[in-house]
Amino acid sequence: MSAIKGLEWTFDTVASAYEKFRPSYPDELYEMIFNYTALNESCYAVEVGIGGGQATLPILKTGCNLTAIEYSKELSKLCKEKFKEYPNFSVLTNKFENTLFENNKYDLVYSATAFHWIAESIGYEKVFSMLKSGGAFARFANHPYPAKDNLPLFEEIQKIYGKYYPNKKPKSRAEYTDKQAAQIAKIAEKYGFADIKYALFHRTRIFSASEYCALLGTYSDHIAIEENTRRKFFSKIEDAINNYGGSITVYDTIDLQLARKP
Repeated sequence: MSAIKGLEWTFDTVASAYEKFRPSYPDELYEMIFNYTALNESCYAVEVGIGGGQATLPILKTGCNLTAIEYSKELSKLCKEKFKEYPNFSVLTNKFENTLFENNKYDLVYSATAFHWIAESIGYEKVFSMLKSGGAFARFANHPYPAKDNLPLFEEIQKIYGKYYPNKKPKSRAEYTDKQAAQIAKIAEKYGFADIKYALFHRTRIFSASEYCALLGTYSDHIAIEENTRRKFFSKIEDAINNYGGSITVYDTIDLQLARKP
């Protein structure tokens, strides 16, 4: 996994929309994490890239001492307010790569659809050093597949991308696979992790045309499009959705990777 460079600033511009439109994660995913590593008031955890706090509350409710790291000042501010009732919560505004954490301290380090921002070797090596022996790393990410059930709409949206965002790699008509999840999960072996497990979870989300464009407006590469072009781009996508039924269904596949420090 390679790091994404140059677009980190974008999330400061859409903090409230990010919190509203980015999805949370299935209960079954957290059940698998908690079966893999038990958390309680004596435990210490770090969330890498808290975003809008979509993956935070289930961890906080275990009572563990949770420190979140987030590069966006606005998202950090949002989450400080969102979780202010939890004395076991704190957030640091910085890049994970540049933040000093105590070695051999943490029971859990986890990241939800954020670890791809970090260079592979830097991320895995740092997490490994932070964890105590027996500590767990949980990385999970959402892989959306829009309009799987509506081929004409899917193809029309791809045409719009081709016109207004030609540098974007075309979306393939294929869901994220078990094979892909297994390959990513195995990366942890290179960095000394053991007891590696993975799983896939599925769900659907339905959006109106305006809601879907609001969701697209929280993605860093879409935010970076020149403003007038982006406005026309989103307008055409809204028109396409309204012309093909008035709503769009997104089929999500979430992959969970678990790995343990021996």
